[in-house]
Amino acid sequence: MNDQFLQTAESLKPQLTSTEITLKNSDARPLKEGESEVFDFGNHYVGYVSISFASQGSHPDAPALIKVTFGETLRDIEEDTSDYRSWISRGWLQEETVHLDILPCTLALPRRYAFRYAKVEVIAVSSKYSLVINSLSARAVTSAPEEIELCGNTKRERDIDRVALCTLSECMQDVFEDGPKRDRRLWLGDLRLQALANYCTFAHNDLVKRCLYLFAATADDEGRISACVFTEPQVAPDDTFMFDYSLLFIPTLAEYYHATGDRAAAEELLPLALKQLDLAEKNMDNFVVRDSSVLGWCFLDWNLALNKQAGAQAVYIYAAKAAADLCRDLGLDPSDCERRAKCASDAAVKAFYDSLKGLFASGKDGQVSYAVNVWFVLAGVLTKEKNAALLKRLQSYEGAIKPVTPYMYHYYVQALIDSGLKDEAKAVMLSYWGAMLDVGADTFFELFDPENPEASPYGSRAANSYCHAWSCTPSYFARKYFCKRS
Repeated sequence: MNDQFLQTAESLKPQLTSTEITLKNSDARPLKEGESEVFDFGNHYVGYVSISFASQGSHPDAPALIKVTFGETLRDIEEDTSDYRSWISRGWLQEETVHLDILPCTLALPRRYAFRYAKVEVIAVSSKYSLVINSLSARAVTSAPEEIELCGNTKRERDIDRVALCTLSECMQDVFEDGPKRDRRLWLGDLRLQALANYCTFAHNDLVKRCLYLFAATADDEGRISACVFTEPQVAPDDTFMFDYSLLFIPTLAEYYHATGDRAAAEELLPLALKQLDLAEKNMDNFVVRDSSVLGWCFLDWNLALNKQAGAQAVYIYAAKAAADLCRDLGLDPSDCERRAKCASDAAVKAFYDSLKGLFASGKDGQVSYAVNVWFVLAGVLTKEKNAALLKRLQSYEGAIKPVTPYMYHYYVQALIDSGLKDEAKAVMLSYWGAMLDVGADTFFELFDPENPEASPYGSRAANSYCHAWSCTPSYFARKYFCKRS
């Protein structure tokens, strides 16, 4: 642990603001064993819930046993989790079974939840009384500043912006969390996209700086940056390292410097950022990333069929170019980073570009995917005109592996913009994030496949997060590229 970096991070820990929401159950009906009631808070919140109970009938002669389920969507509380099967622990499920020994009472649940809906089920009461739910109250928390003006040229665009802003705000706690339901910690890939949206919306730039220093403080003895960081009970890195996430520390730092002009932080963290290039090259031979089977976990997207070898190569090139730009901005010699980027770019064309298909292909089977080709567009290996033609070919290529997360869709939209296909980029944004609106999203999801809305990489959709940080970037795209300015 780098104590100096940790001290900087902790000095930037934000104060959370809270909002009280109360639901009066004025038409409360008495509930017997096996009955339940669903409550709608009207919007997505992150916070702490209390429930006021009473009884009707004879004096309660036995405790009431209840189950409370919180849902980010209505489907969440309708999900049957009795046969939950997932490699994600069921401990993340927002379900509580509680005894009420004395009635009336107010049950103050100690956990923090992410929710719009709450369902209270009566598992057991005696035959001599019924349970009555008088009210529910919530204390919602965030470190986001006050609400900001919506951006959009149409109602549809403003609705998408509103939900994107809510998503970002809900994930702004004492760090930029990836999801307030699950995993409730700081992930580097999410941070990069949250920071981009933050700069043009809430401008809580000290929170970005805090997160950068948390990653820097928890780098291991080799300088490897963990994919995520825990902050409780004390700051600690996860033991998960991702090839692409570690490299994304470089553009995240560069974008922070461009947004804030904080030269001291950029200079202090630059050596660690550049170290990620050295570490990545341990997984390369002659500037070609080894096959993904020996690469380790490179994320790119939550499509389990995705071959990631070529995508990892493209992320390396992208990061090396970002490092060169940052060095240049700080008045330092960029030539070493430029050399690395050129060597990796030249090697990539030889190793991964399929001239017959006019696309980049990955792995020994030559898999074609959006993730790989999008990252090569972003890395600028080909010219802008050739990138535009490549994306057109990709869209019509039968069997191309498509994105399944807002994270990968963000990079697809950016690739279209970078290739001069701005109108098409906007259409993709409105179509993809708009489809989540059409299924009732109050906040945008961790994963959404329009062709398979039930999809989950975890084996159970109950484990999915429906307010997830990496889905907030329509607010960034709207303000930087799409909104008409007066």
